[in-house]
Amino acid sequence: MSEMLSVIVDGLWRQGDKSLAVRLVAENGETLPGWQPGAHIDVHLPCGIIRQYSLTGACGNESYLICVGLETASRGGSRYIHETLRPGQKLSISSPRNLFPLYQADRVVLLAAGIGITPLYAMALQLEASGTPFTLHYYVKNRENAAFVREVSGGWRNGECIIHASCEGESPRARLSQDLPAAHDGLHVYTCGPLEFMAKVRDVAAGKSWAETHIHSEAFQPVAPAANADTGDVFTVTLASTGERWPVPADKTIAQVLLENGVAVPLSCEMGICGACLTPVIDGVVDHRDTVQSAEEKGARDQQVALCCSRSHSGELVIGL
Repeated sequence: MSEMLSVIVDGLWRQGDKSLAVRLVAENGETLPGWQPGAHIDVHLPCGIIRQYSLTGACGNESYLICVGLETASRGGSRYIHETLRPGQKLSISSPRNLFPLYQADRVVLLAAGIGITPLYAMALQLEASGTPFTLHYYVKNRENAAFVREVSGGWRNGECIIHASCEGESPRARLSQDLPAAHDGLHVYTCGPLEFMAKVRDVAAGKSWAETHIHSEAFQPVAPAANADTGDVFTVTLASTGERWPVPADKTIAQVLLENGVAVPLSCEMGICGACLTPVIDGVVDHRDTVQSAEEKGARDQQVALCCSRSHSGELVIGL
């Protein structure tokens, strides 16, 4: 489980009309743990809610910067930050965790929609510093009211940022086919935004013969289950270290069963979107239901299971605990 850090809200300011930037510093005055673009933290809010937010800005700063969009259908996290959080307030956060790393490439295309700009802005700064050519396409409803528009506009030596406003007829649906270039070995694409947007990116990429290994995405929303989704049959979870085994009924997760039997499980989002509970699989066939892992990772020889949401296609699942 990630080490918990005590931080203080050092600053709050508006980014556009629906987003709030939050700067966090260590309560003890020391430098916070280092991070790389694509990393996120778990923020434990005083109201009892835990949410995952991408770190943004320059990764060499002593403070952490996140940016939170106010969700129309907020489950409580964004509403608390926008309406209740104040400078000087203490919070507990996890150490940075990176499931969306920036890989070395000859050239990079960044595709951001809405608040998905937060990890990609950090990537743009890193690419600029390393001299890697890049193009950032930023899709917004209205350019005057979007987060980080001023920061990403102009001043780049090694890249460029192109802002596309839907109100001006440049929606992702209209633009993606021409904004995503043809695939080649040295080119990688990173995308973050609403699930529908990222699904469209992958559809366009598939039509241009992009390899899955060159398309990287991040989402902090669970995939909605189908209306007739099967909760799954009962199976047995077995601990490789002790041989202890327990049945996992259809109405409980693996994590819930383990916790009921005194096994420590590192939980955070409990929706399969943060990676905190990913655990090695020793034997068995996983029914993957998380959105953290790529299709390649879910099909790899050495797999991990998200204990908070995934199940098993086999009668027994042996895990590395």
